[in-house]
Amino acid sequence: MPVSKNKPTTLTSEGSTQESSPPVLPEQEDFRQYLRRLAVSAIQVLIEQVMCEELEQCIGASWGECTPNRRGYRNGSYTRDLVTPTGRIEDLKVPRDREGEFHSQVFERYKRYEPEVAEALTQMFVSGTSTHKVGEVAATLMGVAPSASAVSRLNHTLTEQYATWRERPLLPHYRILYLDGIHFTIRHGTQTDSTIILTALGVDLEGNKDVLALRACAEEDKDGWSCLLQDLRSRGATQMDLMVTDGHEGLLAAVSALFSATPRQRCVVHKQRNVLNAIPHRERKEVSTELAGIFKQERKEDALLNLAAFKAKYQKRYPEAIRSLCEDEEHLLTFYAFPPVMHRYIRSTNAIESLLSNGRQRTDQIDVFTTEMCFARHYCLH
Repeated sequence: MPVSKNKPTTLTSEGSTQESSPPVLPEQEDFRQYLRRLAVSAIQVLIEQVMCEELEQCIGASWGECTPNRRGYRNGSYTRDLVTPTGRIEDLKVPRDREGEFHSQVFERYKRYEPEVAEALTQMFVSGTSTHKVGEVAATLMGVAPSASAVSRLNHTLTEQYATWRERPLLPHYRILYLDGIHFTIRHGTQTDSTIILTALGVDLEGNKDVLALRACAEEDKDGWSCLLQDLRSRGATQMDLMVTDGHEGLLAAVSALFSATPRQRCVVHKQRNVLNAIPHRERKEVSTELAGIFKQERKEDALLNLAAFKAKYQKRYPEAIRSLCEDEEHLLTFYAFPPVMHRYIRSTNAIESLLSNGRQRTDQIDVFTTEMCFARHYCLH
């Protein structure tokens, strides 16, 4: 007899027939949570069994067993919560012995796990990840989002790390000191304003770079730079072979007052940019090539000849450009006093500009910092 191709039918209470409804599937998130609860339940059973076996080895006897090697007796259990990578286990039954000598290795494992997660979350905060996103990642890793107290502890830890960093002793002698600043928006209560972070990047005698100091100021002036430089001196950094700076008047005044004997290199990239701003666009390409060529000579004597020729050629046509070039002229060629292999690294502030650019990339996703310390922690603890 052929099989009917009609859809299956069911008999209703009125005796009529109707098509059967397809099974209702749970929502994806509900199903995921259901699987998580099953996994947590299974892990709880496993952990409790492992702890029972550990206690058995500790006292040298199974349940109800009397042996000559028995070293103690069970004393019931107590409950506690435990956060695992799968999720939080509530009311975990932990066995104990009468003498209180039993200590499960299970908790040691998760004590190792939790600091690793905390360290990962710390690095996320430092890298500029929002608190909300950090909470989402923590919930994925541990099954639960960090509590307010956990976030508070983490914040306190970061604050302590930053305080330790900014007060640490420095080396007495640095080969190069780069100085520059970067602007960020800081929130003060309900108001926001632009704040500049003055930055000092040092290169030691072995060529290692290190951010030596950060200082938040309302504006870039002599007082702000003087405080930063004085901080370097108070922490032990008293000798610099060379300082590389831009041409900000407040910075130059502070350097002159506190490190007057230290040779200074004026950033030639900033200088060229200032000069070209006074040149018409139609001639900038040609003038730019000539200007850059001054600082690429192998010998200082050749650089001076090219500098003199450049000034003579453009003095009448572009006096404002030449005026800009002559400002701080005595510090434009300081780099020739150092080995040629160092020239490309010390004739501009590119080293610290790169550092500031990397810091900007890490913090771009943060629209505004709540305090100067929040910025500094994101910026230096990486």
